[in-house]
Amino acid sequence: MAHYTPPKQGKASQLFDVVVLVVLTIGALFVPLWLNMAGAAKSVANPIADPTWEALGQNAAQAAKYEALGFTPETAHDLILARFDYSFSIGALLTMIVVIVLYYFLILRFSEVEYREVISEKFGK
Repeated sequence: MAHYTPPKQGKASQLFDVVVLVVLTIGALFVPLWLNMAGAAKSVANPIADPTWEALGQNAAQAAKYEALGFTPETAHDLILARFDYSFSIGALLTMIVVIVLYYFLILRFSEVEYREVISEKFGK
């Protein structure tokens, strides 16, 4: 039985693969933030007119930590009182389900093709 040697990939192809993966990773992390689709809440439901640490529900230790970070009760107001919006649409949920299922079948198909290529290279037709 012959020793298996996998096909070689050129340096340019490897560099292209790395660049594409870095771009996709950065895109997956930052595009939702740039499109305001993710991240912290943008508004406060019940703002406090003249905030103090006590009015914001912070004890002395918490207030000291905020102050060590350079926050005052006025600047920390939105950070402390902002709440996430947990609403979603059925359309977005169904779209995500369809995308995940299609991705699963795409990966299965590519895996089958790769598996058959390796088997044919190793053992022949």
